[in-house]
Amino acid sequence: MLADTHVPKRAHDLPALVWDAVEAADVVVHAGDWVDVALLDALEARSRRLLACWGNNDGPDLRARLPEVARAEIGGVRIAVVHETGAAAGREERCAAAYPDTDVLVFGHSHIPWDTTTPTGLRLLNPGSPTDRRRQPACTYLTLEARNGRVEDVALHRLPPRR
Repeated sequence: MLADTHVPKRAHDLPALVWDAVEAADVVVHAGDWVDVALLDALEARSRRLLACWGNNDGPDLRARLPEVARAEIGGVRIAVVHETGAAAGREERCAAAYPDTDVLVFGHSHIPWDTTTPTGLRLLNPGSPTDRRRQPACTYLTLEARNGRVEDVALHRLPPRR
């Protein structure tokens, strides 16, 4: 899972470790703020399957090809992907109300990793950013396994500093 890649503004390309993870994944999820359509083209070419939405920094060319909210059932898990969910305060309640038919909501925008579960069982995941750590100690992305209607092995991956 990726978000807030901001290529080529924050980095010329995704880190090699991220491309390795993309090529190993059954499904790649991107929660917006691509900035340039060239990265979308590259991820489509190198992914087995891509589930993605546009973000607030994405122009008309990306918005023409991506939805505001992407949805799919993967391994029996209902996943939605959106860029923005609003302020951290009250996020669980807002998202549970807005996505009642969803098991996992992947979002971006803040560049801050997030992993919580609402009282209704909705899992909220933000992978952070693999290219722009902002106030975080490292750039990040997430992986998980979805099978038999369950989410397993959620892992936050911290990338080494860029040289």
